[in-house]
Formats: sequence, C-alpha cells, structure tokens
Amino acid sequence: MVVVTMSLGAVILLLMLMCGLGRVTSKDDQQEGKEEEEKKTKKEPQQQSKKKSHGKNQRGPRGPKSFSHPLLAATLKEHSDNILDLDFSINGKYLASCAEDRTVRLWSVKDFKEKEHKCVRGNVEYDHATRVKFSPDCKAFITSLAIGNTVRVFKTGKKDDGAAQISAGLDFPKKSSQDIINIGLGSNSNGSFVMTAYRDTTIHIWDTKGEILATLDTHHMNNNYAAVSPCGRFVASCGFTPDVKVWAVVFNKGGEFVEVRRAMELKGHKASVYYFSFNIDTTRTATVSKDGTWKLWDTEVEYNKNQDPYLLYTGSYTHLGPSLIALSADANSLAIAHSNRLWVFNTKSGEEEESFEDVHTQPIAKVAFDPSGRYLATTGDRHLRILHNVTGLRANILDMETKMKKHTTSKALKERLEHQIQETRNKLAEILGETKEE
Repeated sequence: MVVVTMSLGAVILLLMLMCGLGRVTSKDDQQEGKEEEEKKTKKEPQQQSKKKSHGKNQRGPRGPKSFSHPLLAATLKEHSDNILDLDFSINGKYLASCAEDRTVRLWSVKDFKEKEHKCVRGNVEYDHATRVKFSPDCKAFITSLAIGNTVRVFKTGKKDDGAAQISAGLDFPKKSSQDIINIGLGSNSNGSFVMTAYRDTTIHIWDTKGEILATLDTHHMNNNYAAVSPCGRFVASCGFTPDVKVWAVVFNKGGEFVEVRRAMELKGHKASVYYFSFNIDTTRTATVSKDGTWKLWDTEVEYNKNQDPYLLYTGSYTHLGPSLIALSADANSLAIAHSNRLWVFNTKSGEEEESFEDVHTQPIAKVAFDPSGRYLATTGDRHLRILHNVTGLRANILDMETKMKKHTTSKALKERLEHQIQETRNKLAEILGETKEE
C-alpha cells in the first residue's frame, strides 16, 4: 500500500509540474509574442517612411526648374541627361552639345528664333562625351570620352535623302591616366593639330591622325583650363599659378610640324587664374582669377620680338569660388559664371550690366558667345539656355559713337556709322520690347 501510495503521489506531482511549466511557457511565449508584435508595430511606420522617402529619391524631380527672363531667347531641351559642354561653329551656323545621355547633338543657330528647336543626334557608343569642339572647316568635331579618356572624331554629312547625320570616326589612343579637362583643334595655312589638356600639368599636341607631336609641362602645379585660340595658332593654359601661358604651334611651309614655342605670358593676377577666353581673332583675351578680378588684355603683339601683352582693363566681380569666363567675338562684352549665377559686363565701361540668378538647376558647366555676338549660351543641367546679348549691342553703339567722333571729317564714314548705330538701336529695342526708331 505504501508503495502504491508513493507511486500515485509521484505521478500526481509530475502532472502538476508539467501543467505549471506549460502555463509558464505559455505566458513566456505570449509575452515574447506581445514584445515582437510591439517591435513590429514600431518598426513598420519607420520602414514605410523610409520606403516612401527612397521612392521620392528614385523618382527625383519631375523636371528642371523653369527659368524665365526677358532676355531669354530660347531653351533647347532634347538631351535626357546633364549637358557637359557646348561649342559654336566658327561660321556661326551651328551649336554642338554633348551630355551624359551618350549623345552629341547639332543645333541650327537660325532656329533659335523659332518656337521649335530641332537637332541632329549622334550616339556615343559605350561611353559619353565630356567635351566637344568644332573643326575650323565646320565639317567635323572632336569629343573627349569619359571612360576611354581619349579623343573621338565625329564627321557631319548628309544621308541619301538629304537629311543631316553625324557619324563616329577615328578614336585616338589613350596616353594618360589623368582626366582630360579640355580639348581643342588648331589650324593655319601650314598645318593642323589637336590638343588635349589633362588634370595634372600635361598638354599633348597631336596630329589629326592620332600621333603625338609634342608634350608640354605647364608648370602650373595643376591645370585649371587650357584651350586652342580661335585663330588656330596658339595653345594656352592656366592653373594654380597667377598667370596664363601661351605657346605657338609651328609648322613649316610644307605642312610638317616643327615645334611648340613659348609665345607670351599674361601676368598681373595675384592668385590662381580659373579660366580665360579669346575673342574671335585672338587680339583680345579675358581672364578671371581667385583674386576677385577679371582682366582684359591686348594680345595682338609681336611675340617673336618678346613683346608682352598689354593690360587694357581690370574689373571686379562677386567672387564666390571657381568661375568661368567668356569673351564675345568683338571683345565688347564678357560673361562670368559661378554656380548657377551669371554676370555680363560691358568691356568698354567695365560695368556689370546684366545678372541672372538660377539659370540652371546645377552649376553652370559652360558659357559661350556665338560668333555674331547676338547670343550668349549656357548649360548646367539637361537644358541649353540661349540669352540675348543686349550688353554687346549697347557696347557696339558706344564703340561706333566713339569712332564717329574721331572721324568727323569723313562724311561717308559718318553716314555709314549713323546707319549702323540706328540699326543696332532698333535691334535692341526689338529685344526689349520698345518702340523702334525710324
């Protein structure tokens, strides 16, 4: 009996323990379940919020911020990604642009006055172009490639049906691991060449078949900018040092390359030169510097006799950091760009006459006047802005009035200048929406 009683007691005790453990486990599970549920409830709003935010970032803005101004002549919109560079053909008929959308496009300048702005598209296979430059004969242009870090030549022509087309041609070999900061094409009566400038202090001079003719060390510590002059004779560079160095690329009468010879230096700034720009015949050069000034130089000198350029004018601008500068073809107006702001100066008076805010949604990548001086083009996002150069028109009127005072004895010249002044005033009035004078 005792054994049976003890056995029954042990069984009952075991059952009680099992039931107690089950209740404890159940309570623990319920507690853990509640805690997990609470954690989920807390996390879900955050996760949903993050997803919503991420979705907005993926979509990005619906489009570039609209820009309007009385002097806006046109906005060119065909590119689908950021435009990195633009260039006008020397004959003033075309504008070329290149973008991260792996295309290059040609625009007709005469269409700037129209509501629709058609363009011819060329594809940059397996890469995208960072710089673009027309050839002197306007039948081709070169680009620098972002991934390939070299030069690709494009030819312009017509299809069988007469429509314009762009076709890729020669690729130059890659010769440097440094990024290309600019390219250029030079041509004179004796020979032609291509320039590539790199982020360090290197400049390569090539023949048009892709062979290196010469390598320059600019000794700037680093290159900020380099370019070939519109006349096709010179290569110039600026960088960390407070000067601009100019070389002449020399060919003999038989068209054979001879040498690259130091021609002149533009000295006078007190800090690094950010950028420079030539007028159309290279008789004037404008520079912009970290010292908060811009300078206009007379570069029509006898450099073979060691004659230095003449400083014509020093102006100040709102210095906020690295800036771009563009000089008009007649050197009567210049533009300075920083971030998405733009200022236009009259070089005759040195006065700032126009300023533009928020021209693009991103920093301005390039600013340039067309060869006629009528337009000022900028880019800094997916759009090209074309502005009327009223500063240039006013400067032209002032210039002609000065000439008329100097040539009072010549009746024919005086009448011609009076006619040109009136025509220019009428153009200015038309742009500004004022009444024309007869």
